[in-house]
Amino acid sequence: MDGRVIAVLLALILCALLVIIVLMVRRRSAGPAPEAAPPAPRDPFAAEDQVGGDPRTLKAGDMVEYLGVRYFVRGSLRLREGGFTWSEHLLDADTIEGTKVWISVEEDPDLEVVWWTEQDVGDLTPDRKTLTLDGVEYRRDEHGTADYASEGTTGAGDKGRVEYVDYEAPGGRYLSFERFGGGAWEAGTGERVPNGTLTIYPGS
Repeated sequence: MDGRVIAVLLALILCALLVIIVLMVRRRSAGPAPEAAPPAPRDPFAAEDQVGGDPRTLKAGDMVEYLGVRYFVRGSLRLREGGFTWSEHLLDADTIEGTKVWISVEEDPDLEVVWWTEQDVGDLTPDRKTLTLDGVEYRRDEHGTADYASEGTTGAGDKGRVEYVDYEAPGGRYLSFERFGGGAWEAGTGERVPNGTLTIYPGS
């Protein structure tokens, strides 16, 4: 090989080594990479933070899991009173035969999800400001009449009006009475669903 070619190759190799050394020195002198800024505080009840889905999207055919039990959404009531809307969903457990519960979803203004179990309250009616059931004293919170539209299987007509009386007790416990079309009162007890304990599996 010609001496000139060898000299050129050696010069190129030396230049490449110098470039690598300069880059390494600059990287070290720059110090460690800056730490990422901590995430900004976010609303734990925002739709995008709902663990396992957004309960505001529940509909007939979906499945929900709560406290280790899975339930199918059999039907939904969409209710409206003035400018205020909310939903009630009839659920049926796939592991406990015959067990039926409801779940209500509303924003007033924060998202509130309540798990309801139908109750036989005997002759108890919502005619007083306070009611006691199973040793728990409930205080009347709301009373009104709403229009509803039914989807899937709910036991109610396709459309109509429902009168409701809601009671509340400490610790996120509720007692609610409803009667559809002026019929007999139906009662249920409820408890607030903690955020992140409900998982939703969309049916379609």
